[in-house]
Amino acid sequence: MADQNQKPEIFELNNGTMSVSITNFGCTITSLSLPGKDGKLADVVLGFDSLEPYLKGAAPYFGCIVGRVANRIKNGKFTLNGVEYSLPINKPPNSLHGGHKGYDKQIWQVTDYKKDGNPSITFKYHSRDGEEGYPGDVSLTATYTLTSSTTMRLDMEAVSENKPTPINLAQHTYWNLAGHNSGNVLDHFIQIWANHITPVDENTIPTGEILPVKGTPFDFTTEKKIGKDIKEVGLGYDHNYVLDCGDEKSGLKHAAKVRDPLSSRVLNLWTNAPGMQFYTANYVSGINGKGGAVYDKHAGLCLETQGFPNAINQPNFPSVVVQPGEKYKHSMLFEFSIE
Repeated sequence: MADQNQKPEIFELNNGTMSVSITNFGCTITSLSLPGKDGKLADVVLGFDSLEPYLKGAAPYFGCIVGRVANRIKNGKFTLNGVEYSLPINKPPNSLHGGHKGYDKQIWQVTDYKKDGNPSITFKYHSRDGEEGYPGDVSLTATYTLTSSTTMRLDMEAVSENKPTPINLAQHTYWNLAGHNSGNVLDHFIQIWANHITPVDENTIPTGEILPVKGTPFDFTTEKKIGKDIKEVGLGYDHNYVLDCGDEKSGLKHAAKVRDPLSSRVLNLWTNAPGMQFYTANYVSGINGKGGAVYDKHAGLCLETQGFPNAINQPNFPSVVVQPGEKYKHSMLFEFSIE
């Protein structure tokens, strides 16, 4: 069992070019600073100056790892091997991001912390059978590594110990490449290597269809300004993209490229997950963030690589069920550059 006396604290990974602060509370990235074209450092993730607001639940999932199942499960119900499970309805009428106290609100154990060479930190968590309504004991690890001067890698692994269970972890950082306090991201450009999305109903649950993005406001197959068509999609983008056309690099697919013309910072994201929730912070409003910054709607963007939302109830979506003894593996590579 994890040490019950573990306290939430912040750990730093620094390789001389970029520095990342991560807390064991929810494996949350609280800051990530890197240079822009002028050589000046900026912190490019939304968050808070201290741990207190995170612990109090003031963050709309800023920077954390969410699970046991990321995104929404319709009506908080699913049936697995003939047994129906009921989950907390924490985003009515659905269950969102693992329930009332998902992995983002747990203290993880630090099992490895390396400051030299390629700095890295490994967090471990044991999720018990019945936690937030989910079946089976699951052991999880998450390792953040600075793999080069401007690259960060995240490796998430989970083993189901005794029962089949859905597992779908996502990393929920809100990015603003111009700097967390620089206003909205509508002038950022993004390219997403997805020819399809999974459209949603009025409760933002996928309908089960897989529709082409061509000719719709959801088309980012070539680079496009985020704000260009955002008015046509309701509150903003909050949709799962089917990552079906990116080139591969060491087992990871190219998912997205984000570019901020102001600072010339670029983020290329690679993953082995089948989908990615592209979310434009539509529900963020008047949040007092770091250094006196106030975050409002569209203050950041999330690139949550994931299994498809509600996949446990959609037989035509890739399965998120992990059998006992099987290992769930989800990796993300964040490559920063100046362009």
